[in-house]
Amino acid sequence: MSTQASATGVDEVHILWTSEGMSCDGDTVSVTAASLPSIEDVVLRAVPGIPKVHLHNKVLAYETGEDFLRPFFQAANGELDAPFIFVVEGSIPNENIHAEDGYWTAMGNDPKTGKPKTLNRWIDELAPKAWAVVAIGTCATYGGIHAMAGNPTGCMGLVDYLGEDFRSAGGLPVINVPGCPVQPDNFMETLLWVLHQAAGLAPTIPLDEQLRPQWLFGKTVHEGCDRAAYYEQADFAHDYNSPKCQVKIGCWGPVVNCNVTKRGWMDGIGGCPNVGGVCIGCTMPGFPDKFMPFMDEPPGGSFSSALLRVYGPFVRTMRGITNKSANTEPKWRHPGDKLTTGYQPRYPRA
Repeated sequence: MSTQASATGVDEVHILWTSEGMSCDGDTVSVTAASLPSIEDVVLRAVPGIPKVHLHNKVLAYETGEDFLRPFFQAANGELDAPFIFVVEGSIPNENIHAEDGYWTAMGNDPKTGKPKTLNRWIDELAPKAWAVVAIGTCATYGGIHAMAGNPTGCMGLVDYLGEDFRSAGGLPVINVPGCPVQPDNFMETLLWVLHQAAGLAPTIPLDEQLRPQWLFGKTVHEGCDRAAYYEQADFAHDYNSPKCQVKIGCWGPVVNCNVTKRGWMDGIGGCPNVGGVCIGCTMPGFPDKFMPFMDEPPGGSFSSALLRVYGPFVRTMRGITNKSANTEPKWRHPGDKLTTGYQPRYPRA
């Protein structure tokens, strides 16, 4: 994608955030814990350079009912007073597979028919008009828990619904920020980039092949994990109380793109493997089906750990010997009457 900054920017923007997909509102709740920046910093314009932001989120809004829905209807009709960013939370159900008079999920009523207005109709009307479209959480990005095998709704991620060729009014594809729930600062950092880009102060947001921000999801859990050194030494945990590598008790960290081991959860604290939990792959497109049953050793874990057993114990032994040496002071540090450091004066005394 191009990385040239926009020549002109916007001074004011609405964020229309719907969590009416198949979801638990967990991503909204998670984002209230963000601090880099916080949602308050963005709304109060405490971050230099961003446009004035009007946030419309049902959990965080003072407005209710028709008052809350008014900007959504205005945006759908092209009547909103400023550009908007459309944030979608929750899986997108397939409204083509149920009974004719039913629906899976809706937000408000259609003024013309008086019937519930489905999420799918909102997406059809709002996504093409939005300056940017952001899918928050794994349910919205890839389908998540609700889209697992055997589900009755046929639900999917936002890109599955809109198509890979979709582009917003700002020329952007859907921006995916996965996580179950989303890591709060990952989302707010992404939103901040989009806001700066909308203001003409940032280049185009860099996304990977799965449309995730590259700088957030370019590394694996394992690559940032404090337990990784135990892995290369074939020193594995056998229960959840151990500080050692958890691959053999269900951790998928070596193959999962996520930065939680580096970033933590709230203010750098927490994060699954950091506090004794195994990585179950919740940021990945294949979640949850390809990572089940949880807590079982991943298929590749036995093979990789078997290979490590060949040299792991040797590496561990050699490091132990070196560690013992490094924990011993040099022999010349003593209070004796002779200097034994090996010092050789440049100009010997006469």
